[in-house]
Amino acid sequence: MATLFDSLKVGDITIPNRIIMAPLTRMRSKQPGNIPHELNATYYAQRATAGFILTEATQISQQGQGYPGTPGIHSKEQVDGWKKVTTAVHDKGGIIGLQLWHVGRISHPSHQPNGALPVAPSAIAAKNSGTYTADWKPTPILVPRALETKELSLIIEDYKKGAKNAKDAGFDFVELHMANGYLLDEFLQDGSNKREDNYGGSIENRARFPLEVLDAVIGIFGKGRVGVRISPYGTFNDMQDSDPIKLFSYVIDEFNKRQIAFLDCIEPRATSAGGGDDINANAPSTSELFRKKFKGVFISAGGYNVEEARKAVQNNKADAISFGRIFIANPDLPKRIQTNASLNPYNRATFYGGDHKGYTDYPTL
Repeated sequence: MATLFDSLKVGDITIPNRIIMAPLTRMRSKQPGNIPHELNATYYAQRATAGFILTEATQISQQGQGYPGTPGIHSKEQVDGWKKVTTAVHDKGGIIGLQLWHVGRISHPSHQPNGALPVAPSAIAAKNSGTYTADWKPTPILVPRALETKELSLIIEDYKKGAKNAKDAGFDFVELHMANGYLLDEFLQDGSNKREDNYGGSIENRARFPLEVLDAVIGIFGKGRVGVRISPYGTFNDMQDSDPIKLFSYVIDEFNKRQIAFLDCIEPRATSAGGGDDINANAPSTSELFRKKFKGVFISAGGYNVEEARKAVQNNKADAISFGRIFIANPDLPKRIQTNASLNPYNRATFYGGDHKGYTDYPTL
């Protein structure tokens, strides 16, 4: 029977425990330029006792940005900034991977090159969804521009460059963000993809572009150092699909063919993806639906408390558990779990943007 403190071979890397730090948008990169800096290095190094760390979602291009203050991986200055982060984590004995991100329609012209419209598979706005302009003003999502077929190869190149830059910055692996209603998820699900070319219609067609991106990233890092995050049944950013089980079963079969290192699967009970604390106890369990389908390391994320995490690993519902909010508030989370220590409460008001408050000032034991 496995425990949270057993080591685990994840692709090419053996991790010391099964307590994963989830990718957590914090909007604290240095401006101008969306550059990681010393404050970010301190934050991640404080959490280096995780089995491994996944960075906050990181845009592969200017077009891929959707929120103010989020870091990029497409300029030399950003790569140099991330080197400070990876060095700080490695100096503490930690393991860290970068999450590669393109937001698709969840953006605003103020973030886009030349003030252009955000792009998506189809010209469909995300209802009841929003973001912030470059000057931090709340804004609803506009109707995006549908990507032309010939543009897709350019975005694949951006992902490829992002992966190369991540390697140059010293990351141990990368995770492809294929979840939460951002570009790759928008292609997968038929609620957002109404294309009539080879990238729309059937499940095979809708999965084509995300899988082409995955193949490009594997070409840089190797299959043993690439993972993917998905969110079946997630409704964040107005996502929906007419047959999620068939869609994600197909996608997971394709991941198995590629022998990726891990699958990071978000439980839909925590579908707000950072937007709130609500847990939907009646949502379907993705670990129960898809855990047996995936042949690699299965990481489950979304609304876990410590006891639920222990049971999920013991009962083989997941190989490891990804923690978000409680890892924000508890830099030494593995030690606290191991010693049954109490947890610091988190302060949601300091999650996004700001300085060290609510970022690097949470106490350790």
